[in-house]
Amino acid sequence: MSASETILGTDTIYEGRTVTLKVHQVRLEDGRESNREIVEHRGAVAIVPLTADGEVLMVRQFRLAAGGELLEIPAGTLDPGESPRQTAEREIEEEVGRRAGSLEELGAFYVSPGFCTEMIHAYLATDLTESAQNLDEDEVVEVVALPFEEALARCLDGRIQDAKTITGLLLAAERIRKASP
Repeated sequence: MSASETILGTDTIYEGRTVTLKVHQVRLEDGRESNREIVEHRGAVAIVPLTADGEVLMVRQFRLAAGGELLEIPAGTLDPGESPRQTAEREIEEEVGRRAGSLEELGAFYVSPGFCTEMIHAYLATDLTESAQNLDEDEVVEVVALPFEEALARCLDGRIQDAKTITGLLLAAERIRKASP
């Protein structure tokens, strides 16, 4: 099956620092017309920082949209003109105060393609060295180190509910499994 929609017109409802909301009037393949509400986002990265001791460095932070604190892998939005790798290097240092000697791309995925253009690029960061944490002025995070297997267990039993964290950890687990003899 190969379907498509033709955009007939677009109304920009909101333009913010992080997202733009547009409503597209579209024509479906069968000729009917409909509206599509699309949140445009320039993309992001999510990093699985794995220590030499087998711990993953995560951040606990309050998320208003979720109505509470979430335990997440470090992540951040791409700045204009910045590559996903550059963003990953910047974000791991900003959020958990580490530099990665090795940064391996795990894959990329859409967050919620039914209404949002955001694609997250996931990385596995290893050979970590200490640096200074440099949070954005509106960020309040607590760095949490968990054994990698414990973090995976929390994904599978529902204690971790953040999609990028679940996806990033599962992708990292598969990469680690393939690399093990």
